[in-house]
Amino acid sequence: MHIETITVGPLMVNSYLVVCENTKAAVVIDPGEDEDKILRKIRERGAKIKYILLTHGHVDHLGAVAEIQQETGAEICIHKNEVPFVENAGVQASFFDLRIPTPFKIDHYVKDGDELQVGELIFRVLETPGHSPGGVCYLCGDCLFSGDTLFQQSIGRTDLPGGAQQQLLDSIAKKLLILPERIKVYPGHGPATTIGDEKRLNPFLVL
Repeated sequence: MHIETITVGPLMVNSYLVVCENTKAAVVIDPGEDEDKILRKIRERGAKIKYILLTHGHVDHLGAVAEIQQETGAEICIHKNEVPFVENAGVQASFFDLRIPTPFKIDHYVKDGDELQVGELIFRVLETPGHSPGGVCYLCGDCLFSGDTLFQQSIGRTDLPGGAQQQLLDSIAKKLLILPERIKVYPGHGPATTIGDEKRLNPFLVL
């Protein structure tokens, strides 16, 4: 598995290109903006994009979805509870002074426990609401793509519509902290971390 971190847009979103090295089948996770940069990485790796996986529907994570889908033919996946955010992307963009995304059609609604096969890779869906009502993480092997649920020594903000701090903390405790400590966490913003480090060092999680 090859993982390429592509930081995009004014809010410095981590978009991820994850490629099965044997088959070149791949996903793009949270293509927030800067589609030219993402598409260049896709071409460099010779990747064949099967899915665009969205961790949630906040506009900074989906600004380039339509353009990536149009170029690659990838299928778009998100939790159904995020649909209102996708439909309201223009209002979100105006609030944060971001580019208004091109509308796109969702192909699949993912839910807890779903498994998506991409070449020899399997991405398992973990529902982790709290930052937003339909927030999810994607677990692939020893790698967790956590969106805005869990960051290095921090957690997602919960002061936006649909956010709930206790729900987010419960999601992290019940779905993420039970994972093996070796699991590497690739968040929606900032540097990568591990489950073990967050159990020991994250001030929101350490009692």
